Amino acid sequence: MRPQERLDVIQRSVTREMARFGQAFTADGAVVRGPGTTAVAVREHPGQDGAGHVDLGFVLQLGRADAPVVWDCSAGLGQTEEEKLANAVRMWATTTASTLVELQEGRGEHGDHYRPEELPGWHAVQGPAAVFGFGNEHLAHWLAEHQLLPALAPALAPELAGSGLHGVKLFLGGKAGDDVAEVRVNGEVSAAASAALRALDWPRGERLCWARLFILLTAEGGQQEVAPGPVVRTPAVVAAPARARPRGLFGRWRQARRAGQEP
Repeated sequence: MRPQERLDVIQRSVTREMARFGQAFTADGAVVRGPGTTAVAVREHPGQDGAGHVDLGFVLQLGRADAPVVWDCSAGLGQTEEEKLANAVRMWATTTASTLVELQEGRGEHGDHYRPEELPGWHAVQGPAAVFGFGNEHLAHWLAEHQLLPALAPALAPELAGSGLHGVKLFLGGKAGDDVAEVRVNGEVSAAASAALRALDWPRGERLCWARLFILLTAEGGQQEVAPGPVVRTPAVVAAPARARPRGLFGRWRQARRAGQEP
């Protein structure tokens, strides 16, 4: 598939997935413009395995050179390259875009808000976890019962410098004896946080299964402009419970599956 064809598929997929959140996005050159000053940028994924990968950057204030851009890489499976790209965007939308939409709206509909005591001064927004593979219910239920951010906080704290907005992606799974645990902060692998994630006792089964989730960290008292005029401030949150809701974030993933957003 030629680069322009790939871009067209990715942009159409972004438009379709953002419409699920009630947001109208339209392709405009190299970006997909959304409401207000929001947009999604696309860049070519490097390497030979790039066929089913997408690199997407959610822009909070298009046109400002110092505006934060939340970059994330996602991969998708499928029979054709177009299907792989579309599924990669769907995975991004289920986990990452939902968190960004929740940051803007602050209603608790697309993610959970909490203050991690282990990261004083930071407010966390965590979206649904996408859990897929064989026997995934074991890993899914473990994630529903455990809050990962506090366990990773000591390793993450040194990474939270500069901007008041940080995107943290967690990817974990595999099987017993062949597992994978990766934490990316602002798109870059954090070796210390990845090691801390691997050390946790999440279930390793005999068959392949993975989970992906995304967390946004904003400095408390900070603000992110996402439209001309209005400013979305850090939403009011409940003081740091171990789990923000009785059903946990796995419940959100199950709802996403029923809506046709499964990877």
